Amino acid sequence: MGISHESVNRFLQRENYSPQDLFNEVKSGLNLKGGVLSVDDSVLDKLCSHHMAFVGHFWSGKHHRVIKGLNLITVYYCDIEGRHQPVNDRIVDKAKGKTKNEYFREMLAEVLAWGLEPAFITGDSWYSGVANLKGVKHYDLGFLFALESNRLVSVEKGTWTQVQKLDIPEEGREVWLREFGRVKVFRTRLKEQVRHYAVHLSDGGPLSSFGRDSFLWLHDLHWQIEQYHRVIKQVCHIEHFQVRTTCHHTKPRVRCHVWLYPITATVPYGGTQKLLSGTAEPV
Repeated sequence: MGISHESVNRFLQRENYSPQDLFNEVKSGLNLKGGVLSVDDSVLDKLCSHHMAFVGHFWSGKHHRVIKGLNLITVYYCDIEGRHQPVNDRIVDKAKGKTKNEYFREMLAEVLAWGLEPAFITGDSWYSGVANLKGVKHYDLGFLFALESNRLVSVEKGTWTQVQKLDIPEEGREVWLREFGRVKVFRTRLKEQVRHYAVHLSDGGPLSSFGRDSFLWLHDLHWQIEQYHRVIKQVCHIEHFQVRTTCHHTKPRVRCHVWLYPITATVPYGGTQKLLSGTAEPV
């Protein structure tokens, strides 16, 4: 491709792109109003790294155990016309003492301030704590969040039961979620795995109008962020970069792989491999 290794190193050491730069890069190709904003995190394997900034011990869904790696949190937007891109991200820095939930609320506030107007927020059970749910409600947004099976809900005032023990029809059931308020819960079964989800509508809209089809549509859109994290690992090779220096050099390298995604998302898989190897022109 005619680019030397040293020129790439100098570029990464010189530039310091921010999450807002990412948003500004992708916003022209998105309808910023009425879409679905999803949050999730992914652990980038760094099993043998000893000197890389931000490497810590995190639970990995891939390995089903705690491993050494970088924890990348992403908020990902799907617009009403079917286009989707990452719009904000963070690398967890344990030295700052922030939880992933605090990072999420910070990132949500940022993208809303930058001009994004989603209709729904989605996330897995890690992000379904009361503080997050109330934070989303504060912005008058709807949400779909997974719930842990032991979350307490009430059908009758003064009586609490775990959501896993509740009789939930296919069209969902309206309940009172403890410490939050009224939501509609749904249950899914994938093989032997049972999951529960809570839905809240903006403006306190009637939950009776939100049925199984609406739930499945929103649930499927959330999986776009799962596919995104898979692509940046398997196609953009985000786990393969190596850095032996300070945090100033780690973040730009991660963000360059994140920025590569808008290119790969518009090219078929085989074409992407050619593009990355320099044997094909971008389309």
